[in-house]
Amino acid sequence: MKYLFIIQGEGRGHLTQAITLERLLVQNGHSVVGMLVGKSPSRQLPDFFTRAVSAPVSQFESINFQNSPKNRKPDMFKSVFYNMLLFVKYFPSIRYIRRQILDSGADVVVNFYELLVGFAYMAHRIPVPQVSIGHQYLFFHKDFGLPVTHYPGHTGLNGLSKMNSFGAKKRLALSFMPLPDDPKHKIKVVPPLLRREVIGLRHPVSESSPRVTQGDYILGYMLNPGFSEDVLAWHKEHPDVELRFFWDKWSEGSVKKIDDTLSFHLIDDKEFLRQMAGCRAYASTAGFESICEAMYLGKPILMVPSHIEQEINAFDAKRNGAGVSAKEFDLSVLIDFAVDFVPNEKFVSWVESADMVILKELESAAEKK
Repeated sequence: MKYLFIIQGEGRGHLTQAITLERLLVQNGHSVVGMLVGKSPSRQLPDFFTRAVSAPVSQFESINFQNSPKNRKPDMFKSVFYNMLLFVKYFPSIRYIRRQILDSGADVVVNFYELLVGFAYMAHRIPVPQVSIGHQYLFFHKDFGLPVTHYPGHTGLNGLSKMNSFGAKKRLALSFMPLPDDPKHKIKVVPPLLRREVIGLRHPVSESSPRVTQGDYILGYMLNPGFSEDVLAWHKEHPDVELRFFWDKWSEGSVKKIDDTLSFHLIDDKEFLRQMAGCRAYASTAGFESICEAMYLGKPILMVPSHIEQEINAFDAKRNGAGVSAKEFDLSVLIDFAVDFVPNEKFVSWVESADMVILKELESAAEKK
């Protein structure tokens, strides 16, 4: 069968999932005829993505978050107001998505949480079945068990998830743990989609292959560079602890070396993964993909959520034993947690069943009922 991917370009999680899924489909005799990636003025499509995929890649103007003045987290009011005010500028993108779907000859559209796909299916009669994939669909699963009084923004997030998957034949909800399907919401619960390079770190093919080790440094990733102020402040008080942080601040070049024990690196997936395999512990803004990678590699995690989705990620990860959360990058909290940390081996087994489970769902998506 032929598949067309449409991908939200914000962050790295959706991009790495698309890389993994393309390889899985091609290895099983299918083809990916194209990848459409949403873009915005504040983000560049990382080189690691274009190097890793074989399908032709094209971009379209898409909705994006507006950051707060300190560049630490999205300003949700500003984001909603800005995108509503200028929504008319996305009409050409909606028409472009529809045209690409129909012209591609695809049997199935795979939507990686791109909102304009939902609007395209809402505005036009598109006969090609759509499968939406993302961990956010788990948040309105009947058995997820979110204590909603502690997460007042969850209703808006669930509304966004339902909107971007409008017209989907099924929603594949990536999850830290197995749950029964939720037919009412067309939800199929599936394992996280980790890249083969991550899996290979636990299953090296030779003595010379890279593998998981226990180093002396703490690795970090921050989507919004404003969090670097926290890191610099903590580093000033603890200069003996080596810190290696990744970000997407292109203006600073590939590496910004502060001193012998603190450096900031431009995001590069191959190098990021190599550093994660050897780190002592991991700190991030609670993006789902990197949490899963760290859990799979048995690394304790500090999560510093920057918006409601990441707050729920942190809640879910903590109850699965992954780590601790904080309001800022206080790495002392992570070091204390790591002392008695025990990796979740059930999660490892769940992840390693992903290929079989997800392939079955995608192959059945084009079947008529």
